Amino acid sequence: MQDQQTIPVKIRLHQFLSRTGVFSSKRDVKDAIWSGEITVGGSVVKDISFQFNANTKAVEWKGEALRLPGLHHTFVLNKPSGSICSRLNKQERALGKRSVFSVVRELVGDSIFDRLLTVGRLDEQTTGLLLMTTDGHLVHDIASPDTHVEKTYAVHLDRELLPDDMLLLSKGVTIELEVDGMFTAYTTSPADVSVNHDGLVHISISEGKKRQVRRMFAALDYTVEGLHRVSIGGLNLGMFGLKSGEAVEIEETLLRQLVFDR
Repeated sequence: MQDQQTIPVKIRLHQFLSRTGVFSSKRDVKDAIWSGEITVGGSVVKDISFQFNANTKAVEWKGEALRLPGLHHTFVLNKPSGSICSRLNKQERALGKRSVFSVVRELVGDSIFDRLLTVGRLDEQTTGLLLMTTDGHLVHDIASPDTHVEKTYAVHLDRELLPDDMLLLSKGVTIELEVDGMFTAYTTSPADVSVNHDGLVHISISEGKKRQVRRMFAALDYTVEGLHRVSIGGLNLGMFGLKSGEAVEIEETLLRQLVFDR
């Protein structure tokens, strides 16, 4: 498959703004630049001929992020069990590992595929909602703890979750994290926890330490037998009807509305 649009490595600021569709005329574009309303990479730019890499520099107008239509590509995946959230190295290929990148390989051309990133990671056995994108700014906006985007998981435990333990989880529990080969104690932020009629636990957290959900339950002597991510912010996997191992492209403006405008 060929890429739908070739994005130049560098583009002039007035050309970028004209192509966003936000401004009604070239005069409006120039006025916005000359009045200091445009920032590129966080700095005000008043030169209409300023050149920059639109793939890596964020552009804002009066604090509103601007993007080129078709500049980035984002996918919603239903991650299958037994797949890892990274590109395979030689050793992993030799071991017969599977990568989530194989799910979207046939959907895009090489230049898009080579730029794809996962928005956070799920461990090898965890299933469910995973986002992949070429937009590094989107990765940061969703994955950063500063934005407090909730991720909700359905958890199948080895035994019934006791009410006292549910309360502990909702307040925060102490888990062990490995940092530079050393284990350190970390107290998790408060979580939203509920149990449905068949004992399936739902937990929502707004941070993403490595294997955090599994570690939270392990701290209370539970074993997680199944872990499935249901939603990211207001974006729910059930909206897409994807089977395990399937993916669909989503327009980034819609994705941002679903994730952040709950």
